[in-house]
Amino acid sequence: MDIKSYTIQELKELCKDIRSEILRVVSKNGGHLSSTLGATELIVAMHKVFDSKKDPFIFDVSHQSYAHKLLTQDWKRFDTLRQFEGMCGYTKPNESEDDYFVAGHSSTSISLGVGAAKAIALKGEEDQRIPVVLIGDGSMTAGMVYEALNELGDRKYPMIIILNDNEMSIAKPIGALSRMLSSAMASPFYQKFKKHTENFVDNFGDGARYIAKRMEESLKLITPGMMFEEMGISYIGPIDGHNVADLVEIFQTAKEFGKPVIIHTQTIKGKGYEIAEGKEEKWHGVGPFEISDGHSLKTSTAKTATQIFTEALLHLAQKDKRIVGVTAAMPSGTGLSKLMQEYPDRFWDVAIAEQHAITSMAAMAREGFKPFCAIYSTFLQRGYDQIIHDTCIMDLPVVFALDRAGIVGEDGETHQGVFDISFLRAIPNITLFAPRDERSFHQAMAFAASYEHPCALRYPRGAFIPTSLPPSIPFELAKSQLLHSAKSDILFIGYGNGVGKAYETSQLLDEDISILDLRFVKPLDEKMLRELSCEHKKWFVFSQSAKMGGVGSAILEFLATQNISDVEVVSFEYEDEFITHGNTKLVEESLGLLPLQLAVKVKDCI
Repeated sequence: MDIKSYTIQELKELCKDIRSEILRVVSKNGGHLSSTLGATELIVAMHKVFDSKKDPFIFDVSHQSYAHKLLTQDWKRFDTLRQFEGMCGYTKPNESEDDYFVAGHSSTSISLGVGAAKAIALKGEEDQRIPVVLIGDGSMTAGMVYEALNELGDRKYPMIIILNDNEMSIAKPIGALSRMLSSAMASPFYQKFKKHTENFVDNFGDGARYIAKRMEESLKLITPGMMFEEMGISYIGPIDGHNVADLVEIFQTAKEFGKPVIIHTQTIKGKGYEIAEGKEEKWHGVGPFEISDGHSLKTSTAKTATQIFTEALLHLAQKDKRIVGVTAAMPSGTGLSKLMQEYPDRFWDVAIAEQHAITSMAAMAREGFKPFCAIYSTFLQRGYDQIIHDTCIMDLPVVFALDRAGIVGEDGETHQGVFDISFLRAIPNITLFAPRDERSFHQAMAFAASYEHPCALRYPRGAFIPTSLPPSIPFELAKSQLLHSAKSDILFIGYGNGVGKAYETSQLLDEDISILDLRFVKPLDEKMLRELSCEHKKWFVFSQSAKMGGVGSAILEFLATQNISDVEVVSFEYEDEFITHGNTKLVEESLGLLPLQLAVKVKDCI
């Protein structure tokens, strides 16, 4: 949609239409709501002033890019948002030429912008392109942002950074005076005057330069942009992020600067949908809901793994004052919010800072506390060096509680929790284990609380797969549990929620099949595996994880070291490819991993 010729009034009407369409589709499909509603005018103004087919449009996280998708793709296709084989909920270049980069994790945008700006400068393009970055204030809590700003301020590449401040101000603006000064500092007259003044005072030595600088700083003290100016990046703001006319004017002005500039805009989360307006975290990402009253349309009553984690950790924390915990901007998602309310001095949200979260907990472990790091599997990737360097080398008893392990559904490639076993298993000193149901989760947490070395346990989004298998017994290091013993040549090995998948598959087969709950993938229960290798020659592995370096790999490595060559191992883990977005059942069906499909594969193998 080309909106270059739109009047301001037409842009305002367009914003209303976009909000209405976002609300309609998200209420039906689920998705990110409050942040994307709040960013509507910003994105419309970006498309009015800049050209997404020429200028790199870079969205941090990109969960707020729905308006961009509506402006650059077919509105009818927006109905398929986050659906299997439908439109992705994040920017995705192979889906649209207007999507510059894949984004699903936070705080990468300014680094991408710097890289793009370097490339543009190196190419020496006559038709100068300019990177346009939209970043939320929450993403500004990650250190990567400041690494990028540090270089940008030094190199002075032309770039527009739109800071969408929708929850916390960088600093509180002082009323009308601040707005007046911010507007004045954005004007071409002020920028030209500033440049001429700098050239002029250069001829009068250090004294004149000092006086001029102090005069400018006295103005900046009344505005919240001093930090950015000190880094060498021009600052404009704060401005109303819902005033399209002002946004278009200031974006146009900043476009002519020829240097990096941060435009600080203030918006309201959930703008246009009164029920969601404000700071309520529950409206950040939502499932299907009724627009009229905001009531969720979810019908599932099964207890989620996250809820079980919260109950187990709260029980342990009540008994042991050494237990502390941290999350990185996901207190509700990880279930830690209840513990933060109950014990505000022992459980913390450190914002989008996984590296800091892990290292700070390593120090707490060094001081005799028992830290639990509650982090999504996909986000733990951001703190990999801290797991190795700050935790495992010193063998510190930090517990990594990995929520959303396995396929997470509609969020897709950037959020699927499939790699944690593969990247953690290679690290010395760490122990990896997984519960399969509510009872075993409480037992796994009790084991983790008493274990004096680094460890990680993984659990799925939503509920565990139910079974009628024997109850779980307490966890012991490197001990599995044989849930069913049969005379058959076939052994099903389940890990975590894979036990439930193994059980479901076994119910579709005529054969009586032995089922093992592996429990520990590092270290393995070598004694049990040796015994089972004498009785069962066809092993099938069920785990919601990447095949390469995963559970099947661990078992094959063990068999090789034991010179056991007469056991055939088939792993039903994920192949070496990124997994698309969509309803979990449909995604699993596309991968051939539904129980009925697995039962057919087992029959083919035997």
